[in-house]
Amino acid sequence: MDKKLDWTHPEPLWRKNDNLPSFDSLSESVDTEVAIVGAGITGITTAYLLAKEGKKVTLIDADRILNGTTGHTTAKVTAQHGLIYNELIDHFGEDQASLYLQAQTDAIKSIENTVLDLNIDCQWSTQDAKLFATTPEGAKKLEKEREAYERLGILETVTKSLPFEADSTAVLSMPNQAQFHPLLYLSALIDEFINLGGKVYENTKATKVKEEDRVVIETEQEASISCENLIICTHFPFHDGRGFYFSRMYAERSYVIAIEPEKQWEGGMYLSVDEPKRSIRSAEYEGKDILLISGENHRTGEGGEHSFHYKALEEFASRTFGIKSKLFQWSAQDLTTLDKLPYIGPIQKENKRIYLATGYRKWGMTNSRVASELITDYVMGRESLYHNLFTPSRFKADPSMKAFMKNNLNVASHFMEGKLELVGTRPEALLKGEGAVIQWKGERAGAYKDDSGELYVLDTTCTHMGCEVEWNSGEHSWDCPCHGSRFSYDGHVMEGPAKQPLKKIAYSDTNEVRHLPDTEENYDEQTDHQ
Repeated sequence: MDKKLDWTHPEPLWRKNDNLPSFDSLSESVDTEVAIVGAGITGITTAYLLAKEGKKVTLIDADRILNGTTGHTTAKVTAQHGLIYNELIDHFGEDQASLYLQAQTDAIKSIENTVLDLNIDCQWSTQDAKLFATTPEGAKKLEKEREAYERLGILETVTKSLPFEADSTAVLSMPNQAQFHPLLYLSALIDEFINLGGKVYENTKATKVKEEDRVVIETEQEASISCENLIICTHFPFHDGRGFYFSRMYAERSYVIAIEPEKQWEGGMYLSVDEPKRSIRSAEYEGKDILLISGENHRTGEGGEHSFHYKALEEFASRTFGIKSKLFQWSAQDLTTLDKLPYIGPIQKENKRIYLATGYRKWGMTNSRVASELITDYVMGRESLYHNLFTPSRFKADPSMKAFMKNNLNVASHFMEGKLELVGTRPEALLKGEGAVIQWKGERAGAYKDDSGELYVLDTTCTHMGCEVEWNSGEHSWDCPCHGSRFSYDGHVMEGPAKQPLKKIAYSDTNEVRHLPDTEENYDEQTDHQ
């Protein structure tokens, strides 16, 4: 295999040689009609749609635009979201399941219309989406899903064979779906947004929200944004609004490799229903047809040695397609809600000034468009068929209660395990480029040794609610298994809900580990910005 990249620094295909514009950080306080925090696909699309409506819109991001989950997607534009429709019918009824399908189908058409209207060269390609089973149990699940398709009027095809070498017991197709290059698409939307008078600020981290006569967003740069409406598109909401979203979602990581296959690809987008999951789609790179192979899902902080997941995908790809060269590898983090439907709408039931969109369960391409159009309707005072279906204030007794209990029991388990864990590694034993949980002055800590030999030693207690973070060797990050917060090797926050960095330990001259502030106080800081 031709390793052209440094695998210790994963890079997604989409960001290779990207020509995205760069923007200044916010240096002075501004006034706007709508402020959007988070410049991924949801934030950019919502900004574009509201600017088209004539709204004065300001879009900010804590990092560079499109550097988060959107930049790490596999970019399938489909309404086939795994084994979902049979489950939706069981839990919500046929009418609500039909509404979810309609929302996703409308979203595909809306994205395609935008591609055509703006003449965007983004490798848009119509494809059939296919679920496949490799076990008798998986085939039974697919049969139930097929029955749900029939009840909802979904055109489908059922076969048993696959156009590649993999054992299959059943295949369920949904025709006329699509795939594209998400950053080429969104860079065109950014250009159009700017042409419509929109403002974009990068490296501008929102820290607090105050609700006064207007909504005020404070930033790390000590500049504020005053607005009529705030839209939170930060993957995990940076502002909780007493919605307790950290307890109503869980975070999962998944992995992707991009390869040049030895065997010819016959088209289609594939997803297995049996474990371990395998997702397959084609893409274009330097004039070649390549494949994106993804899967190996696990809850954040629970994956063990992350290099194992990339190797597992490589083994599958080699066995199934052959590998001329491996071109890219990267991972992504996604959030799933209690009932598997996204939270889209007012952050609180009666709050008509602050909106959020989160919990896409790995299906962000269509759900982001659903969210953008739905929130645009909210801001413009229009009714929508989908308000009740996606409202963040919903709580269904089944399955939400079961999921809530299971999720928070898992959190409690991790909290106790982390506190009781025995570790014996010393910082001096680390190799360059290696990180690990260590014992320092009799207590749990974390250490990373960079390529120059410099040590970074941290208190591993997550600053959100006090769980113990784990080392992610694939991304050189510290990941929290409780609520999905992620920190860089030197302790800075990469993903929420945590807002404060991990405490640094002065390794060379300290006599004690410096402990964090009381976790309840930390939690209050998360939720008191009303």
